[in-house]
Amino acid sequence: MIGPGPASVPVLGLALFLAYHAAERGLELLISARNARRLFARGAREYGRGHFPALVVMHALFPVALIAEVLVLGARPGRVAPLWIVLFVASQLLRMASMRALGERWTTRVIVLEGAPRVHSGPYRWLRHPNYLAVVIELLAAPLMFGAWRTAVVFTIANAFALSVRIRCEERALATAALPSG
Repeated sequence: MIGPGPASVPVLGLALFLAYHAAERGLELLISARNARRLFARGAREYGRGHFPALVVMHALFPVALIAEVLVLGARPGRVAPLWIVLFVASQLLRMASMRALGERWTTRVIVLEGAPRVHSGPYRWLRHPNYLAVVIELLAAPLMFGAWRTAVVFTIANAFALSVRIRCEERALATAALPSG
């Protein structure tokens, strides 16, 4: 039994993080489904269906790995945990800004409305793929908040491979559906 001593702090923090993570991902899935329905009703097309299940599996395994590393392997926050918390919060703010800038065009899948201009507002003024940067930061910072370096390493590497496929797919889709120039 874990009492109110130092060992319970990571467990309580982990429970709070997992509750937030589940609620946030659930809300994102609802928003994505609503936006996808609206985009398809307007004639949008989906690209990259083949890689999407792998992304789902990776994101589903992330909290499992984090739980295992904290509860089974005994990962504990280090002295720089506050830095990782700040970076995690920054990643969430960047994600929200990205979603807001894309509006009804934001989905978890690559769904593109032919002829729609590319978004250049919000963080898209400075970054080509700010939502993916948010995910990169999150998958590194979230586990390191708890000292779960193994989870951070494994999911950062897995995400790098996933994003190499995803970004190429998205760039091709956007180029295919772009407005004809002049």
